[in-house]
Amino acid sequence: MASSTAQTITRPEPATHRLTVLVALADAQRAEQLADALAASDDLAPALAGSGVGQMADVAVADEAGLESRVVSSATPIVLLSRRAGSERGAADNVLAVLPVSADGLLIAAAARLAASGYRVGKAPPSEVAHGDFHDDELAGEETPDDNQPRPALSPREAEVLALLAEGAPNKIIARRLNISVHTAKFHVAAILIKLGAANRTDAIAIAMRQGLVLV
Repeated sequence: MASSTAQTITRPEPATHRLTVLVALADAQRAEQLADALAASDDLAPALAGSGVGQMADVAVADEAGLESRVVSSATPIVLLSRRAGSERGAADNVLAVLPVSADGLLIAAAARLAASGYRVGKAPPSEVAHGDFHDDELAGEETPDDNQPRPALSPREAEVLALLAEGAPNKIIARRLNISVHTAKFHVAAILIKLGAANRTDAIAIAMRQGLVLV
């Protein structure tokens, strides 16, 4: 009798597309630090201005000097780091997100993912409501008619994600608990950070607690 040997076939996991992020900042040291921070994300591949990837970048992170230097293609979505409030007015058409220069790597990475996918988001101080001009019903909450309304409008899904953030859940756990992809979880987290005007997840939870959006 011929003996058969069972073989286990392991299918390789599909490769994750890495977004090429061009970092174009006047401060070279800040640019290097930001590039290092973005490189910590497994879906982002940062490159400094002058590396020759300007025309090939999926998205760019730039300051006013970076915009003026024209190292960023006019077709490349831009996350603008600005010191001037309201500087998004009159900015280039391809500036899809405006954040303060003090924004941390997590928030910049979140905005870069959204901008690379064509979502236009706005900047707001932590005490104000940030309106994201999203174009997907799953990501967008209802628009807030009154700018003085204390609570930002979160979609039901964003509310669920926020509750899990308050529990300290990382993106993989959020995805598993809500039966969504990790990529979609990242989008929801990004939307929440921007709508709350939060600098990071901890800040988002603190703001949400003050707003009465979550109880921890």
